[in-house]
Amino acid sequence: MSEDRGDLLWGTIPRLARSSAERFGDAVAIADTDRGVSLTFVELLEAANTAAKAFIASGVEPNDRVAIWAPNMAEWIVIAIGLQTAGGVLVPLNTRFKGREAGYVLERSGAKMLFCTRKFLDTDYVALLQEAYGQEAYGQEAHRQKLEALAEIVTFNEPPSQEPTSISDLTDWHSFMARSATIPNDEVESRVASRTSDDLSDILFTSGTTGMPKGVMTTHGQSLRGYKVWSDLVGLTEGDRYLIVNPFFHGFGYKAGWLASLMSGCTVYPHAVFDVDHIMAKVSEHHISVMPGPPTLYQSILNHPRLSECDLSSLRLAVTGAAAIPVELIHRMRDELTFQTIVTGYGLTESSAIATMCRHDDDPETIATTSGRAIPGVEVRIVDDTGQEVPPMTSGEIWVRGYNVMAGYFNDPEATAETITEDGWLKTGDIGVMNEDGYVAITDRKKDMFIVGGFNAYPAEIENLILAHESVAQVAVVGVPDERMGEVGVAFIVPRVKSDGSVHHIVAEEFLDWCKKQMANYKVPRSVHILAELPANASGKVLKYQLREQIA
Repeated sequence: MSEDRGDLLWGTIPRLARSSAERFGDAVAIADTDRGVSLTFVELLEAANTAAKAFIASGVEPNDRVAIWAPNMAEWIVIAIGLQTAGGVLVPLNTRFKGREAGYVLERSGAKMLFCTRKFLDTDYVALLQEAYGQEAYGQEAHRQKLEALAEIVTFNEPPSQEPTSISDLTDWHSFMARSATIPNDEVESRVASRTSDDLSDILFTSGTTGMPKGVMTTHGQSLRGYKVWSDLVGLTEGDRYLIVNPFFHGFGYKAGWLASLMSGCTVYPHAVFDVDHIMAKVSEHHISVMPGPPTLYQSILNHPRLSECDLSSLRLAVTGAAAIPVELIHRMRDELTFQTIVTGYGLTESSAIATMCRHDDDPETIATTSGRAIPGVEVRIVDDTGQEVPPMTSGEIWVRGYNVMAGYFNDPEATAETITEDGWLKTGDIGVMNEDGYVAITDRKKDMFIVGGFNAYPAEIENLILAHESVAQVAVVGVPDERMGEVGVAFIVPRVKSDGSVHHIVAEEFLDWCKKQMANYKVPRSVHILAELPANASGKVLKYQLREQIA
């Protein structure tokens, strides 16, 4: 199968884009129907080359980082491929971030440019950064220095503006693209020729037990090899119409989404907002055939009162995971939504978001109760606390080894060494069991992560954000089951003691409103409990299992 490896076929994402233009030509690559934008594979390559020239004219050098903070849209893909064509490294930002969260990633990555929209869900991303980092917010130049690497912000779909900002220069999309006129084609091709499969393609930020996001470095070769395998296993085919609900800032929407579509000749239908009515209408109108998503997506459709009125018969392929899945859901997806193929899988950002997958001919119970077995070229084992492999059906930590394991955390060799063993095993921090056939079931999360509607939520990160509240002395966040979202967060708080000995009074509703202004909504706890003290063991570690028991 070596001849089918994406890293050997294409080497880099820009060379994949060139191959796709040759193979699929005038077929539609992107149908951004909500915004009236359509690009063929040839037009996508031309637009990406124009963007690459604009990046070169803007002073972007190979390995410079550039961030995108925008919903799923055609320009997102153009900028990503254009940046990588110029040799740059992509840094996606979560569209639900607030200013301080986005600022941390921009600062940590040293992003030279930021591409963002100012009109998404009544949110102005530039204003969020301005509020968090601008001189007007703090009144002193020292705070400006936190984003000193950020030289320019380019905004999508807004008219030219001379609006001042204390964060960086502000440019509109059309002015940025116009810079391409000064750069010859051969300079772009020279950049493409100079890049190899071992060069970084992106840095996706994730969180860990420390609570501070870490940048996961991935190479072109890792992404191309992994998602060629993914595409083959799920059965993507030329001409598929792929509705991408998963956000582009996530490895799934990006790599299992538009990148896999570029490989296979699928038409990408970007979808910006999770709205079931809109999704159902789009499936019916555009005869969507491929629609991956979290279990909540399919449950919402199946429970929709107008399900019988929509023609969803074009659907053939679903890929899901990221939460517990009832076996009955798999049966209903096949019987009522007419999916021919349903696949579940497991991965984390550090494993290029891919490690195990079910196969298309697995039975519904296997698909629902496991996350599949290791993909070709990757090893998966279950180990005890000493790192020794345990017998089948014995609980332990999941370790992964193979070409998919990240190149490391950006500028964080210590965290990298803690996460990847000397012989290349990635310690996932997830607890699971493996049966005798190699199929893995995720049973717990060593790092306490919980998943809210498909989004990873990390208690330590949320706790760090909450500790900025003037009335909070201690906090512990745990995930608890939720019928609609899979899991949600619950916060346990010990209030601060004032100088006069009295205790701060915390009103739950006011506190949760404050949280909504400080963090992405999937991180916001759904309830808060005030305690005199948090349960802890002799060494002072909070006993979160006791907090979960209180909720239960």
